Amino acid sequence: MKRRDFIKSTAVGLATPVLVSSRIFSRPAPNDYIQVGCIGVGRQGQADMMELLYRGLEVGARIVAVCDVDRHRAENAAWLAEKTYAQELGLNRYQRIKIYHDFRELLRQKEIDAVLIATPDFWHGTAAILAARAGKHIYLEKPLTYSLVEGQKLAKAVRNSKVILQVGSQQRSSIYFLKACEIVRNGLIGQLEKIMVWLPEDSGRGDPRPVPVPPNLDYDFWLGPTPEAPYCEDRVHPQMTYERPGWMQIETYDRGMIANWGAHMIDIAQWGHGTELTGPISIEAQAEFPDRGLFNVHTKFKATAVYTDGIPLLMETGDPAGVRFDGSEGWIFVRREELQASRPELLNYQVGSGEVKLYRSSNHMKNFLECVRKRQEPAAPVEIGHRTNTISVITHIAMKLGRKLRWDPEKEIFPDDPEANRLLDFPRRKPWLI
Repeated sequence: MKRRDFIKSTAVGLATPVLVSSRIFSRPAPNDYIQVGCIGVGRQGQADMMELLYRGLEVGARIVAVCDVDRHRAENAAWLAEKTYAQELGLNRYQRIKIYHDFRELLRQKEIDAVLIATPDFWHGTAAILAARAGKHIYLEKPLTYSLVEGQKLAKAVRNSKVILQVGSQQRSSIYFLKACEIVRNGLIGQLEKIMVWLPEDSGRGDPRPVPVPPNLDYDFWLGPTPEAPYCEDRVHPQMTYERPGWMQIETYDRGMIANWGAHMIDIAQWGHGTELTGPISIEAQAEFPDRGLFNVHTKFKATAVYTDGIPLLMETGDPAGVRFDGSEGWIFVRREELQASRPELLNYQVGSGEVKLYRSSNHMKNFLECVRKRQEPAAPVEIGHRTNTISVITHIAMKLGRKLRWDPEKEIFPDDPEANRLLDFPRRKPWLI
């Protein structure tokens, strides 16, 4: 099933998804399982949980705990995982899923080897840093963090603790994006001249009218490091469905499409350019911020980043979402499940001996679990996720300031620009200080 269809299936009755049975795969011995806890099991978190469950049956991993500040979502996730394990393993061959309210309590469980983190964006940094310090391997939904400073601290925590972190930039595990980047990196479109990225546009209006907090939701914990604010359903997530949550369109919690889909497409732009461990030297952006009630992230936007080699990265609202590389001898355009080229023969290209051969992964979640087992670097490690997210963050800052900004990718600051540098992080409520 496609991801969007799977999400719909969990939203309506939380029916068990129709997937290929794992019984066709060999299974490791029970005492060799990677034990995983899932932190955040809402719309995306539950989809990721089920992907982890099925890939875990192949690789030798088990979900043993779930955690969410919404009790109903935590209970639904545990029920769904238990039901699926019962079908796959038999009623007597799986253990019950433990339910946690506070992710810090889950992280204190020594038997848990790894965590899947799919919380709202503003929680990514805090939860992942604490997970790394607890010695847990991490699959972290994109974008890596809400702020740039959080990304720096997370990268340090991951390396100091020697844990594996995979960012949920699953396009790195797609043959379409891999092939596009190898075509560019091996010069088949000639000298690279520019990169273009198109992202979807946010829409709709959020209702800001306060309503009583549902008894199943710990709203103060949900707010976490962000300022106190009156509860309304559009600020958090729908209580009766698993539709797209409102927080994704509120700047306090999320930076909008430049960070959401930008985490995917900018990542591919950097991969094809060979700049995934550095960044541009300037950024300018214009964006629309229309009155949409509670929702206040950007809608339409245009931005230009320039690298040290003079190549521009042009980003804007557009459909379909994808990445185009223009070179002196042709172009390549890639989006999910499609690859287009100026010359049809490029689509049959296979990497030859002595050419650039990029990291290969056929399934992003399975790659994470295999790398945990083998202690190997995954397809999308923390530094690459941080550099991708950096472009999203500085583009958002340029949108808000409305002027061209210089950027130093080595020092990771705006040179001689205190106003812009202050926006690289955000103030936090206690006790959520990092």
